[in-house]
Amino acid sequence: MVTKEILSLPQAARQTGLNRVTLWNYVKSGDLKAHTTPGGHYRILTEDLEAFMRKKGIYPFGSYQPETKKILIVDDDPATQGMLTKIMARHGYQTEIAGDGFEAGAKVVQFKPGLLILDLIMPGMDGFEVCRKIKGNPQTSHIKILAISGYNTDENRNRIMEAGADRYLPKPFKNDLLVEYVKALLNGGDQ
Repeated sequence: MVTKEILSLPQAARQTGLNRVTLWNYVKSGDLKAHTTPGGHYRILTEDLEAFMRKKGIYPFGSYQPETKKILIVDDDPATQGMLTKIMARHGYQTEIAGDGFEAGAKVVQFKPGLLILDLIMPGMDGFEVCRKIKGNPQTSHIKILAISGYNTDENRNRIMEAGADRYLPKPFKNDLLVEYVKALLNGGDQ
């Protein structure tokens, strides 16, 4: 949470991760409400900055900013884990592996991924529950989820999309398609 009540433009820029010129343009266009001091400097109320950040989908006020090059692979199959790790490494992504849903929860907090590649059918907590928990938590709901499954049924696809997944890919899949989906999701799209 932003701690000061009134921010200067440079302070607001640091909170949003945007540069000052970009933020100044948002002020000039009216997208971000700001007040002018007698000396002509802009001041932004934290409540206005928070509203702007929510509207623009900017990560929660500097507290949790996942890296777009970090991917958490959640799958109980070692062969799939290895294959996905190699594919993602070839494309410059840093990966961590979680073998089940419980481990995924801990690694989301520690690793701060920008994306999960999430298998649906796992022992213990399945991918549906992992997805619901991540998307239902305001601190992690912005993490993109690419669901994958060897049990490709309409029911599974519908269930995982209803749970909040951003994209679904049945196994087996072409590596190029997987990479295309990952890039699109991490660059702000849902493909």
